[in-house]
Amino acid sequence: MIRCYDDFINALLTAGFSMGNSNAEGIYAIIEWEWNEQPTDDTPVRWYTGDLTTDPNEWLGNILNERNDIAYGKLFFKKSGYITKEWYPYFLAARRGGVDFEDAHEDGNISHFAKRIYDVISAHETIPVEDIKRLGGFLRENKSGFDRALTELQMKMFVTPCARRYKVSQKGEEYGMASTIFCTTERLFGESVFDEAEKITKDAAIQKIREQILKLNPAAVDKKIIKFILG
Repeated sequence: MIRCYDDFINALLTAGFSMGNSNAEGIYAIIEWEWNEQPTDDTPVRWYTGDLTTDPNEWLGNILNERNDIAYGKLFFKKSGYITKEWYPYFLAARRGGVDFEDAHEDGNISHFAKRIYDVISAHETIPVEDIKRLGGFLRENKSGFDRALTELQMKMFVTPCARRYKVSQKGEEYGMASTIFCTTERLFGESVFDEAEKITKDAAIQKIREQILKLNPAAVDKKIIKFILG
């Protein structure tokens, strides 16, 4: 039973991946209860309480800002999820198969908005989402197209959230809503993860992930499993 942030991290590192919210999508989620549900076992963990130790919604900032072994983003079913560094090469092999962004774009597998977003992100070490919109020339009426394209890039594992930061006033005080910072996936874990992915065939990656899913959830059906793996 997950009782705090440390429990969640330990469970995630053991599992290798998880949906990011309470909806397991027929695959696996470490926290399986909604904000208004009472867990079967006694645990202080509840959604949206603002408690840094026991609110899963608050744990994301710690993971993005402090961990270097966990990736987060719109990774599964166009929804949020986590993948550990250990398992990242398998998903890279399954989804990208050694193809870089330029090759994917030349093959017609990248939308126009996604290309604009990627060009901005790749030109910076890290960049807040509002600056991506500004530098990419996205207008307010482009919001839905921008959101879809940013999700597309995360699902195809070309870009990823890498931090969450607040604006800081002249007095040094944080204020407003936290901003999500993005970078390319190559910058997240470094080239070693991609070198490891190149040693894994797509079929071997799919089989490896499938076996782990069935360990976590023996009831998972193959159609859902394949969609979860391939995005």
